Amino acid sequence: MNLNGTARKIAVLASIGAAGAAIFGFTTVGDGAQAAEMSAALEARSPGSVAAAPAPASTPAAQRYVVAATGNEARYFAREQLAGVSFPNDAIGVTKGVSGAIVLNDAGKLVPEQSRIVVDVTQLKSDRDRRDGYVQRRTLETEKYPNVTLVPKEISGLTMPLPDSGRADFRLLGDLTIKNVTRPTTWQVNARFRGDTLSGTASTSLTFADFQMDKPSVPIVLSVQDTLHLQYDFTLVPQGK
Repeated sequence: MNLNGTARKIAVLASIGAAGAAIFGFTTVGDGAQAAEMSAALEARSPGSVAAAPAPASTPAAQRYVVAATGNEARYFAREQLAGVSFPNDAIGVTKGVSGAIVLNDAGKLVPEQSRIVVDVTQLKSDRDRRDGYVQRRTLETEKYPNVTLVPKEISGLTMPLPDSGRADFRLLGDLTIKNVTRPTTWQVNARFRGDTLSGTASTSLTFADFQMDKPSVPIVLSVQDTLHLQYDFTLVPQGK
């Protein structure tokens, strides 16, 4: 056997193996830093590498204020002239049938899709049954349209966060629906704050013609002014309280 030839073959194979290890990354401990640098460079150049997406911004928590069980009353004022009376009289119709909620986000903006105040006008009562009968049958047609609905759209002049005490005057803009006729309205609001309870009065004016309503007409009533005033005494509390 030719031992010298065999030794030379082994030496050659060992050299080839060392070269392959260097090429394919099987380096010695001393070459670890260089391997890490090469790996990082390859990852940076990789076309498939994607940066991590930023975390989505958190959605502000909504504040939902619902109509309280007590302290809510809606009313109308109509200036009329009665037969046998020398001075005008204010006809006042009142109902306590109010429901709904107003929802605000943390920026104090209304969430119209979740805000709605509903008034049951079948419960409207004044001091005269004849007037009430005409209002129910003709003016409001309550058998067909039992509710008047206000959808708040915007609050102007109220800063957030809401105070724990005191008063504030602001305007509320909203779509009012009477007898299936919807029109934008502006309400003047005087609000009181006590803890997490909101109370106060909101008022607006409109005409009978705005909502295609007939004026009350009964023998004792000589005339009714065109302008009708609406008022809502409200008490709102956070939902669940």
